Amino acid sequence: MKKLFISVGLAAAGTVSLQADYAPDLNSMQTTKIWSASASLRGFYDDNYNTAHDKQGSAGFEVSPSLQLSVPLQQTEIGLKYTYGLYYYQTRQNQGNDPVDQSHQVDLWLDHAFTERFQGTVKDTFRYGREPSLLNPNGGPQSFSRINGNNIANYANASLTSDWTREFSTVSTYNNSFYNFQNSGTTVANLSTQGASQAGLLDRIDQSIANDFRWSVSQQTIVLIGYAFGWVDYTAGEPIQQSATTTFYSNDRNYRSHTGYVGFQSTVLPNLNASVKVGVEDDQYYRQSYSQLGPYLVSTASYTYAPGSYVQVGIQHNQNASDIAALGSNGRPTLSEESTVFSASLNHQITAKLLGSLVGSVQDSTYNQGAYNNNSDWIYSLGANLSYAFNQHFSTEVGYNFDDLQSNVPNNSFSRNRFYLGVTAAY
Repeated sequence: MKKLFISVGLAAAGTVSLQADYAPDLNSMQTTKIWSASASLRGFYDDNYNTAHDKQGSAGFEVSPSLQLSVPLQQTEIGLKYTYGLYYYQTRQNQGNDPVDQSHQVDLWLDHAFTERFQGTVKDTFRYGREPSLLNPNGGPQSFSRINGNNIANYANASLTSDWTREFSTVSTYNNSFYNFQNSGTTVANLSTQGASQAGLLDRIDQSIANDFRWSVSQQTIVLIGYAFGWVDYTAGEPIQQSATTTFYSNDRNYRSHTGYVGFQSTVLPNLNASVKVGVEDDQYYRQSYSQLGPYLVSTASYTYAPGSYVQVGIQHNQNASDIAALGSNGRPTLSEESTVFSASLNHQITAKLLGSLVGSVQDSTYNQGAYNNNSDWIYSLGANLSYAFNQHFSTEVGYNFDDLQSNVPNNSFSRNRFYLGVTAAY
């Protein structure tokens, strides 16, 4: 894995990338006004902005304005949010390099109630920049490494909830993730000298369709059974690895998946919610005549112990892309990674104006095939944040983020510390 420089996501919640949902949270975005605006200014120190084995630090600042429109109609809500990020790094300025990174994010959502029994939702999030936790949200060590260039990631989701009877309902979903990285252009002639490009390794379209059959066994509990079909197509068409007899291309890592699962959602107590989906996933790498059977798991729980104070925990196991393609003894390149992430967060309302938060995760990413088959990279993340609201329009915050990657891949391991202090104005 090439350890390149990473843009700074300075919010403490940004240290846990795998379990994040990159479509916007409708509840958090709803406001009593049709429009709202905010702007944040943060100063920071990052002791390893290259996320490299050999550290190099820099002080800098971030400016991030955003504008949001939310239009509630009788049966429909339409929302749009734009967020711009500018990041300045003093060390890069001193070295004569471009000191500025920029990012753009556009969130679009639409909720529509066709009838009392049929509701549909469409969400889309477009990202443009270099921030790894935004460009690679599905986990794996590459989620913590910057990829140079102007890169694009888009995440779309559509769902239809149908209440057929008082007890029985279905939820049908379609997900689409699109990735395009600027670093490209590897050919068979230069593969041995410059290696596979990030586009060759990571450009892809990741799609899935799923249907859940749900039964309300009580007012507090829903049980479900479901099936999902997924397909991942690598789109760059570039060579990624070469043996004495075979050249492997991006699409040699294409695969299809079949997942069956059961689960439940329950309000165990008025202040305690839990949900679990557990099952089996069958991944078929049809261009490699290789298949793999593994577990599927998504589980979350949330406990509110006081007004404004709550604890959340989660565990998720999923397949994700890898930017390693080294050939194994059986002649296959690295096909993917299996990642399991344990996450926990705590938000505590210390006073009416002072809020503290802790967020952390432990992630195990195991390489599938290739030279590092069955070897694991371990990623540890921790974030702490204190924010003080002077009033509804102005607040200040201070925080610390820590990331640590332990890898069997040579020169992949690194640790990183970030400190930040900032102010936010909102209207």
